[in-house]
Amino acid sequence: MAEICFITFAEQIANHLRGEILRGRWSETIPGKHKLAEELGANNKTVEDGLRLLEKEGLLLAQGVGRRRKILLPEDVEPPSLRVGLLLYDKEDRQLEYIMELKHQLEGRGYLPFLSKKNLIDLGMDVKRVARHVAQTPADAWVVLAGSREILEWFSLQQTPAFGLLGRLPSVHIAGTGPLKQPAIAAAVRRLTELGHRRIVLLCREERRKPVPGIVERAFLKEMEVQGIATGRFNLPDWDDNPEGLLSCLFSLFQHTPPTALIVSGIDLFAATQQFLLHQGIRVPQEVSIVYTDTPTGFYWCRPTISHISYDSRIWIRNIMRWVNKVAQGENDRSQIGSKANFVEGGTIGPVPKK
Repeated sequence: MAEICFITFAEQIANHLRGEILRGRWSETIPGKHKLAEELGANNKTVEDGLRLLEKEGLLLAQGVGRRRKILLPEDVEPPSLRVGLLLYDKEDRQLEYIMELKHQLEGRGYLPFLSKKNLIDLGMDVKRVARHVAQTPADAWVVLAGSREILEWFSLQQTPAFGLLGRLPSVHIAGTGPLKQPAIAAAVRRLTELGHRRIVLLCREERRKPVPGIVERAFLKEMEVQGIATGRFNLPDWDDNPEGLLSCLFSLFQHTPPTALIVSGIDLFAATQQFLLHQGIRVPQEVSIVYTDTPTGFYWCRPTISHISYDSRIWIRNIMRWVNKVAQGENDRSQIGSKANFVEGGTIGPVPKK
C-alpha cells in the first residue's frame, strides 16, 4: 500500500504562493502576510509560516520588520510573460463585466494582467501622482480606463506602451478604443426637442469639461444649436468635482428655471442625480426627463426602463487583445478604433411638462 503523505496548511500556503511567484504574479516583492491572509482566507500565523518556508528555499528574502519580502527567482526560471497593468478610473470598476472578461482573456493567452493598487480617482487624476505610481509599479504595458486628456498625453510620451479605454482619446496620439457616442448623443437631443424640451442639461465629470469640452460634450452642444437652442453654462454646468459640488450644482439648476431634461454621464453621477430627484419629489419623466450616457447593465429590473446609450463592450476587449499581441511582438501600435453606439429610448423621457 502506497504511503499517504499529508502536508500542513503552511505547506499548502507555500505551494500556492510559490506557483504564483513563478508564474510572475509579483515581480520584485510579495505582499505582506495580512493582505495574503485576507486573500487566501487563512490566519496570519499560517501565512507567516508559509512565507518562512519559502525563505528557507531561497525564493524569498526577509528585509526587516514592516518591509515586504524580496523575491529571488532561480537562475533557470525564464522571465515571466508580458505584464499588463490595468489602471482603472475608480475602485468600483473592478466589478465591471468587461474589465473582468478582459483580465480573464489576457490570462488565457498567457499574459500577466493585474489591477493597479491605486486608481485615477485615488490619484486625484493628477499627472505627477500617476507618474510616481507607474514608476513604482513594474509593467510591460498599461491599459488606462477613462483617463483625462492630460493623463493620456503623459502615457503617450512614455516608453512603456499604453492603451486608452474610453476617456479623452481623440485628441491624444495613443492607442485606444471606445464607443462613438456623438451620433447617439445627437439622436438623444433630437428626440428630446421633438418632445418639446429646450432646457436640456448635460452633467459630466471635470475631465470631460476641462481644459475644453470633450468630443461627446461638443457633439451635445452642436446638436443643441442645430435645433435652434442657444447654449451656455446652464447646458454644460461647471461644478466642484465632488459629491457636495454636484449636489450644489443640482440645487442651483432646479432653483429658478429648472431643466426639463438631464443627460447624465457616468454611473456615479446618474445614481446621485436620481437620489437628488427622489429627495426633492421631482418625478421622472413627468417633471424631468433623464438619459444615461452608458449601457445600464445594472438596471435591468428598473421600471420605467432607463433611456440610455447602448454599445457592445466585447468589441473593446477584442481591440485590446489585438493591441497586446502586437506589443508582445515588439510593435507599439497607436491606432484608435471606435465602436458603434445607439440611443435607446426608455421610459425615463417624456413630453416637456406643462406649466
